[in-house]
Parts: sequence; structure tokens; C-alpha cells
Amino acid sequence: MSKAPHHGRGHWPRQLVATAPVLPILIVFVIVLVDLICGSGMTSVPLLAVGPALAATTNGPRGVLCVGLLAAALGATLGVRDGGEDRELAVVLAALMAVTLASVLASSLRGRRERVLAAVRSVAEAAQHALLQPVPATVGPFQVAVRYSAAAAEARIGGDLYALVSTPYGVRLIVGDVRGKGLPAVGTAALVLGVFREAAYDEPDLLAVVARIERSLARNLGSDDFVTAVVAGYPRAGQLEVVNCGHAPPLLVRDSVVVPVDPDLPAPPLGLRTLSGESPALQVLPFADGDQLLLYTDGVTEARNHGREFYPLAEGLARHASEEPARTVTALHDELLAHVGGRLHDDAALLLLRIPVAAETPVTGGITSCSPVDAVRHRP
Repeated sequence: MSKAPHHGRGHWPRQLVATAPVLPILIVFVIVLVDLICGSGMTSVPLLAVGPALAATTNGPRGVLCVGLLAAALGATLGVRDGGEDRELAVVLAALMAVTLASVLASSLRGRRERVLAAVRSVAEAAQHALLQPVPATVGPFQVAVRYSAAAAEARIGGDLYALVSTPYGVRLIVGDVRGKGLPAVGTAALVLGVFREAAYDEPDLLAVVARIERSLARNLGSDDFVTAVVAGYPRAGQLEVVNCGHAPPLLVRDSVVVPVDPDLPAPPLGLRTLSGESPALQVLPFADGDQLLLYTDGVTEARNHGREFYPLAEGLARHASEEPARTVTALHDELLAHVGGRLHDDAALLLLRIPVAAETPVTGGITSCSPVDAVRHRP
């Protein structure tokens, strides 16, 4: 019972020190000290306005007012000590108090804007959790890792989308990229994710899931809008289904070899099927213990460095592939940021699946000798 009060007494002094305008007060005392040493007279008194002006950028109105009153009191003391004229001193002190009041107002407005920004950030975070729901480290038989970065400053969501759900028909997932940026792209991403999550539970066939998304987009998108996406499913052990709708090909990792899963029958992006008349095809490929599949958006592969060179994702995946998807994706994301110089200019998403190797299964199984490209089958 005695620990709680002791913790409270120890907490509020630290909080007070953290919120006190230490730097502005220090600057005020430095100006006073210089005046005392150099005897600069009334010329140093106006410099005391730096204190409340600086406090307005870091502290609340009360802190600014305290710094301003302290500066005025010390300025009056210096003026009397240096023998300044009463009228001149009154004008300087009036200007100092005017700066203080203006700084108090600026501090109050800054605090209000910070509270509004905090509310907007909380809404953005709630939207992120509603749209891009956190993916657990294990879903069904898969180890999973996701890394998403929005290009817009302070943004948590953008035009890229991903979702991974466990359904009665196995684990299903989608990774996509909405044409455009900003709030319209976020709205389209929300529409796609909502339809996918519902259809993934209802439709036994993966192509039917894609068709549901296509119909919804046809009703809601403009003629120039579309979404590139890869929709995948794991209906049974050892078999992965992939439907590619105009998206970048996933990268399959097997025996430390990275192979792109290119569709032999290219399909248009979601929302453009009525214009092209082409339908997507279902690819079925073996996916056994130790295999990995990386899905991503073009914000990764189209990221350029200062020499205008694209980021080599396949080479990076070959370097960083490991038995821990989270470590692999983190290494890829860090290398991507280093490649572009620290800031992405487009939304970027990485989603990595891996089936862990069973303890009783040797690493060199029969499946590893199979060529990933030759093993892909197509069903229109």
C-alpha cells in the first residue's frame, strides 16, 4: 500500500521538469548575465523577448506567461540598474509584454492544432485497423509477415491493400494496388477489402471471389479507375491457387532460388474486365514445407535511388530469405528505404508466406527438385 503514494510523489516532479520551459528560462538568464558582465545597458533588455517567443514553440500558455513575466521583471531590474530613462524603460517593457501576450496566443493556437492532429491520428489509426487489420504471425499452416508503408506524410493508410483470412475453404489472401492516391484511393481500397473478406468466406471457388470483387468495382468505380491485385488461396495441403489481375508477379522461394510466378494468360486489372473482355485464369502450383511466397506492390519494385535505378527485389529476397518471415521482410524494408534514401514516394506493401518445415521431414525433399515454373498449371 505504501508504494503507490511514493510512486506518485516521484512522478510529478519529473513531469514538472519535463514540461517546464527550461531552455527559454536559461536564455533569459544568459542575456541577463551578459548584461551584468558587459554593462550593455538598455540595449540588452529587448533581447529578453526571445524567452517567451521561444517558449511559445515548446510550452503551453502558462509556461509562456511565466517566462514573459520573469523576463519583464528582470528587464525592469536591469533598466533601473543601468540608469535608463523611465519613459524608454516603460516602452521596452510594454513591447516585451506585448510579445509575451502574442506568444501566449500562439502557444494556445499551437496546442489546439496539436489536439486536432492527435484526434486525426487516432481516427487514422482506427481506420488502419479497420481496413488493414493486423496479421498474426501464424495463420493456418503459414508463417506470415507483413510490412506496409504509406508514402503520404503522417499517413497510416493509402492506396495499397492487403488482407489474409482463414476460411472454410482454406487460407485466402489478397494484395493489391489502387490506381491513384489520396482519399479516393483509400475509399477504393476499403471497398475491395470489404468485398474480399465477405466473398472469401462465401465462395468455394477462388475465381468466384475475384468475380465478386469485379462486379462490385464495376458498379462503384469510374471508367478510368482500376485495381491491380493478386488473390491467392490454400485449399488443401501442398497446393496454392493464384489469380493475378494485372499485378506484379509474386516471387516464389524454393531451395534458396527465387522465381517469379508469371501468369501465362495475363488478365486485366480489376474494374477493367468489361473493357477488355478477358477473364483471369487460376494458377495452381505446388507449395510444400519450406516454400515461401512474397507478394508486393509496385511501390517496392518501382522505388528508385538517386541514380534512377529500380530496387532489385528478387535479388534482395535471395539475399535475405530466412526461416523467419518477419526477419526477411524487415530486412527487405530496411534495404528498400536505404535504396531510396530514407523516404518512399509511393505506397509499398510486402506480404510473405512460408510453410515451416516439419521436424520429421528432411530439408531435401522430392518437391525441391521440381521447377516452380514447370509445375504451374492453368485453369481458365
